[in-house]
Amino acid sequence: AVGRDAQAEARRQAAVDALPQVVAAMRAHPADAGVQEAACGALWNITLGVGASRNACMQATMSAGALPRIITAMRAHSDSAELQEKACDVLGSIAAGADALRDRRRQAAAAAGALPLVIAAMRAHPGKAAVQEAACAALGNITAGADAQREAR
Repeated sequence: AVGRDAQAEARRQAAVDALPQVVAAMRAHPADAGVQEAACGALWNITLGVGASRNACMQATMSAGALPRIITAMRAHSDSAELQEKACDVLGSIAAGADALRDRRRQAAAAAGALPLVIAAMRAHPGKAAVQEAACAALGNITAGADAQREAR
């Protein structure tokens, strides 16, 4: 198990190291729904994990400037159910966690306009269960908590 844990950590670190390139691809190709969808999928995978490693990956994703790119992609490609699903997945993931910065990530997502976009995705794709599931998870994570900013979200 130790060998597998080390391999998994090495893969996570490689993915974190690739964050600037993923964000750069989103920035360079905003009109390409395929690039945006694949990038949101990559970002979601990067934010997955367990414990402190997951928290570090979520924070690295935010630090790389991914949030504004996700928001831009959702606005530009509201007709793509697949992109909306993956964008909601990553928004929900970055708003999760148990680290001290979780509430800041939640507030940043809300301030960036994530909540109306997640609701818009649900309205635009009512027949897509995967979009509905990812959007509900994102809404739950972004609005969760008892921090002082919860009321503002």
